[in-house]
Amino acid sequence: MSSQVNQDYNFEQEESRTLKDYIILFRSNLPAVTIIMIASLIISVIYALRSPDIFQSQSAVKITKTGGNILQAPLTPEFSDFGNDRFIANEIEILKSFNLREKVAKTLIDTFINLGQPKEFDLMFDHSETFENETKKLISINDLITKLGKVITIEQKRGLDIIVISAESHSPEEAALVANTYASVYKEYNLEINRDQLTFIRKFLDSQREEKREQLNEAEEILRSYQEKGGIIALDAQANNLISQVSDFEAQRNAAKIELMASTEILNKYKDELQKQDPKLVEYLESAASESYIKVLQEQIAELQLNRDLALTKSYQDESVKIKISEYDKKIKDLRVKLDEKIKVLKAGIFASSPEEVKSLSQKIIEEEIKNGSLRIKLKGLDDLVAKYEERFNRLPKTSLDLARFQRNRESLEKLYILVEERYQEALINEQSQPGNVLIIDDARKPDFPAKPNRPLIILVGILIGFGLAFTYVFTKNYFDNKIKTPEDIQKKNINVLAWIPEIEGISVNGTSKNEFVVALTPDSIPSESFRALRTRVQFSRPDKENLKTILITSPAPQEGKSTISINLGGSFALANKKTLIVDADLRRPQLHKVFERDKIPGVVDYLVGNAKLEEIIHRTKVDNLFFITSGTIPPNPAEMLDSSEMINFLSKVREMFDYVFIDSPPIVAVTDAEILARKVDGTILVCSAQITEIEMLTRAAELLKNDNSNLIGAVLNNFNVKAGYGSYYKYYYYYSNKSTN
Repeated sequence: MSSQVNQDYNFEQEESRTLKDYIILFRSNLPAVTIIMIASLIISVIYALRSPDIFQSQSAVKITKTGGNILQAPLTPEFSDFGNDRFIANEIEILKSFNLREKVAKTLIDTFINLGQPKEFDLMFDHSETFENETKKLISINDLITKLGKVITIEQKRGLDIIVISAESHSPEEAALVANTYASVYKEYNLEINRDQLTFIRKFLDSQREEKREQLNEAEEILRSYQEKGGIIALDAQANNLISQVSDFEAQRNAAKIELMASTEILNKYKDELQKQDPKLVEYLESAASESYIKVLQEQIAELQLNRDLALTKSYQDESVKIKISEYDKKIKDLRVKLDEKIKVLKAGIFASSPEEVKSLSQKIIEEEIKNGSLRIKLKGLDDLVAKYEERFNRLPKTSLDLARFQRNRESLEKLYILVEERYQEALINEQSQPGNVLIIDDARKPDFPAKPNRPLIILVGILIGFGLAFTYVFTKNYFDNKIKTPEDIQKKNINVLAWIPEIEGISVNGTSKNEFVVALTPDSIPSESFRALRTRVQFSRPDKENLKTILITSPAPQEGKSTISINLGGSFALANKKTLIVDADLRRPQLHKVFERDKIPGVVDYLVGNAKLEEIIHRTKVDNLFFITSGTIPPNPAEMLDSSEMINFLSKVREMFDYVFIDSPPIVAVTDAEILARKVDGTILVCSAQITEIEMLTRAAELLKNDNSNLIGAVLNNFNVKAGYGSYYKYYYYYSNKSTN
């Protein structure tokens, strides 16, 4: 039978662990958990219902890679054009920049005013002030810029060169307007960036064009005045041919100077930008572009071009001259191929170790450095060539030299002006035809339904938060709550649990009601069944059960139900035809006489001091085989009374007279009475009360009993709330409750 009892409790313990102890905690704190969950649900529902609708509208733009830039296209046709890749990450940063948001804000304000300031809009109004006439105040530019940073979302579609611009507003029309405005302003801003360098070239050529036009007009006026004054009106054919050649090369030289000036300006701009990011790289690029092999190729190309131009100036071109010009063109083409290959190798070496953001800028600098160097070499060659023709020109007859100079200056300026005018028109066309690399592929539309708030999600999150708060409350409370709640709490202290007694209805906490004698009043109740189980486990708690006759019942602290346990356990033994005696040895707060409605005098104290006989203090109860002895007169020294030889003789006598003697004593931690009695009896039962007994008090009580070498049979958990649901305990409760009703 003892092994069966142990198996029952092992089963209970294992099943409890399977159900996870926190389930027990939740069920024991069910009212608080329910309140927290309901409160969280109500708050989340109110928040979801009161949250205003937020509409979202999206526009999509595609970023394309540009094929080239006019800054890489020279004024003269002999230089190559290189591309400039743009990266999506850089474009997203531009979209998020303050400058772009400022442009969008200004455009939105203008559009909003032109639309007549629609009242249903939200972002455009200042909500920080309330006016009595309910007139809304237009928001400031700075505040609108800040708002745009919060309501605009920029995202790239995975794996695509497409950027989605999302705008949120309480007004669906406003959301669509903001998204579309953002996309269009970004497109214009991108176009402005792409045309920035083209515009620089166009403005530079325009200023040169105006300057050369004035110089040409001035030269023509000088020539006309000279001829009117009676100078030589015409020159011979040889002089005219020489003037034509000199003016042609002078025009090319001056055009090369203009190109060099433009190239130098552009190069300085690039270097200034790169200087802010990587100053050392600027110096490296300059030295790399001026490599001797590159310079030799550039010089050879410039020399061949000059020779070809000289051949083209001959008035008579026979077949040999044409062949020679063709050979020049082939050699120039071959040298350019070598130069391009060298530049590619140079770029690859630089880009391999450069950050992504400086690669494009580095490429521009390399190309412009190469172009700048070629222009310098070309200019030097043209200077030398013009100087040679200058010698021939100065050998003209003195009578015609002045006219030749005036005519040469006019023709040179005329050819230069024509060349600059052509380049200006090309730059103007390039500027206007530059499309940018942004394409709006999807306009934002007015949304039919709000995107936010997601009310079901808010309620779900509220429920989860409520569960989390309840979880935190339960475990925080359990962490700081050091009271015994379940039989497992006792077992964790290595104390054997004999039984758990459920809450007994109709009795007070301190056990003063006459209704607490449940085994006699309601023998079929669940508490009565628990006391019968306790009786069985006490009987078989020791192999030599015939030596277990006097049993002390105590508790760690007051009001834990030890008197109730003593009365009902004794009654249970009596109902099992065991002659049982219950002794009230609590000489400080006796309770036994109240339950059985008898006077406490005479009692055990009166017997110990010789004022009453043993037969006089033993009283019968209405239950067969059950007897009790009250405390008697309360002595001033209870501990000395219980530790007397008379007490030993008393226990010896009643041990012989009864099958079982149960002694109700004071709490063991509070006073020493229970310690004294524990050394004089056959065994001790420690009574704990669920939600009342502190774990530290239980541990202290067990230590006191062990230190006194007393025989601790085990512990009883009283007032255990089985209905709250504690795993397998509730199954036992359910089983016995059904059994009692059948």
